[in-house]
Formats: sequence, structure tokens, C-alpha cells
Amino acid sequence: MSAEQKVEKVIIIGSGPAGYTAAIYTSRALLQPLMFEGEEAGGQLMITSDVENFPGFPNAVTGPELMDQMRGQAERFGTKFVRRNVTKVDFSARPFKVWDGDHLHLAHSVIICTGASAKYLGLPSEKAFYNRGVSACATCDGAFFRNMEVAVVGGGDTAMEEANFLTRFASKVYILHRRDSFRASKIMAEKAINNPKIQVMWNTVVEEIVGDKFVTGLKIRNIVEEKASELPVQGLFLAIGHKPNTELFKGMLDLDETGYIKTMPHSSYTTIDGVFAAGDVQDHVYRQAITAAGSGCMAAIDAERWLETKGL
Repeated sequence: MSAEQKVEKVIIIGSGPAGYTAAIYTSRALLQPLMFEGEEAGGQLMITSDVENFPGFPNAVTGPELMDQMRGQAERFGTKFVRRNVTKVDFSARPFKVWDGDHLHLAHSVIICTGASAKYLGLPSEKAFYNRGVSACATCDGAFFRNMEVAVVGGGDTAMEEANFLTRFASKVYILHRRDSFRASKIMAEKAINNPKIQVMWNTVVEEIVGDKFVTGLKIRNIVEEKASELPVQGLFLAIGHKPNTELFKGMLDLDETGYIKTMPHSSYTTIDGVFAAGDVQDHVYRQAITAAGSGCMAAIDAERWLETKGL
């Protein structure tokens, strides 16, 4: 580390709605943020076709288009972008150290917006039919399945919630669960079981997704009876959980039992002074583009005020 190496006021790790919003706010505050977008910039919205629930777009907008517009806005105010993944961080002393490969960058403050990734079953057909019948978010995509039959995979509270939500649109919802009882809370499980539009299929796994351009059915197997069959549905919703992208920060920041970054109540402050977190990397409850953007704004304002108190 050379004595004259530049120390950035703010480094933002990760893009997506949280990162880009944090960049818009910090760059408008003249903090000249340096953003590591990552090699797959834009986050989960890059694999979302139509976004109908982001305010300000009455006729819907595609995920990539929305991210492109946010990025353009951040760029207009002076955000500097690096299209590489951060490979290592060191938050043990200030200035903080952030590496991409062999390149070391220094920063007075860091905003983490690395997001979360939906867990998949691991079938090749899953990726092929993503956004063409396969989804990991009922709140985002449920309305596209009006009067269709759909299936939800999972057995936790999320799966029950998604299945109940989908009955507003779908004519029938199957819950496919590999065990013979749910791990969801009793109240959530009963709500799903008692819903006349929901049919639970116990001890059942999905072996293949069938379709042409769009999903037309699932090859399923009852693992107790060892019986294979085909289920004609137009949609498959994965509700087997999300994994926060926090590998980089293990052992450095306080994470909860599922790996999400812990932030102080009503703020984006992490357990390290000067390090902030926003978006799906710290929010396992709402997980929407608009809430991620909102928390990106919070993190930017928190970082700006923090830098001011430190005279930086």
C-alpha cells in the first residue's frame, strides 16, 4: 500500500436497486462513490421480465431496463463503476480495504448491497424455463398466472405464504413437499391446508419441468410409493429459501443464523462503525425492488452523516 494511495469516501459493493440507489444519493451528496457492480451487475432483477409493482411505471418495465435507468442516474451524478467482483475485504481497521483480485482499494466507509440469491432445485430445465413459468417470487409474478394451475415447492412459512397468495390469481395451487409434514408454523400450515384452492402433495419431489416455450407440466415422483407421474401446471414457484450473498463478510460482520447481515434497528448500521448494509443482503422479510431501493437510500444518508461526524 503506497503512502499516497487514494482513499475513497464511499465504496459500494454490489449493484441492484439497493446499490444503485445508494450510488444516486451518495453521488448527489458529492461523495464520488466507487461502485463494484460485480460481473453479473443489476442483481436479481436482471432475470425478471416484467416489473409491474415498481412505482412510476404504470405500463410495467423490464427488470434490466429498470436497472439500466437507475445505473444511468447514478452515473449522471458522478458514480465511478468497476465491473468486477470484490474478492476480499478487511474491515479490521480504517481506512477499510477492498480487493478485486490483486487490486487494493481503500475507503473511509463501505455500503454492502450484495443481495441474495433464490435457492434452486438444481434441475437444468429450471434455468431454461425461468421467467417462462418458473419463478422464485409469487408477489412479483403471481398476477401473470390468472386462471391457471400452478405448483409451489417448499414446506416452510414462505411456501405457505406464496401458495395462499397465488390462490388470488390461480385456479388451483399444488404444494409439493418432499416430507410428510410441513416445517411451517402451525397457523400458516393450517391456513394453506384449509384453503379450498390448495392441494397438498406430500412426499413429492419435482424431477423435471416440461414445456415448449413455456411450462406445461412437471414430472413428479412420490418418494414413498416410488410412483412417477406428470402434473399439468403452467407455473412452478420455488419457495425453498434464499441465500444471502455474505460469504465475503463471514467472521467480520455479525450475521444472523441464516447468514443475513445484522443491522441496527431503523438504520443501515452494521456492527462495524462505518460499514453499512442495504437491500436483500440484510432484509429477508420484504425482498422487493422498492424496499431494497429504500434501504439503499437509508444507507447513503447514514454513510453521509457518519462521514460528516468524522470530519471526512
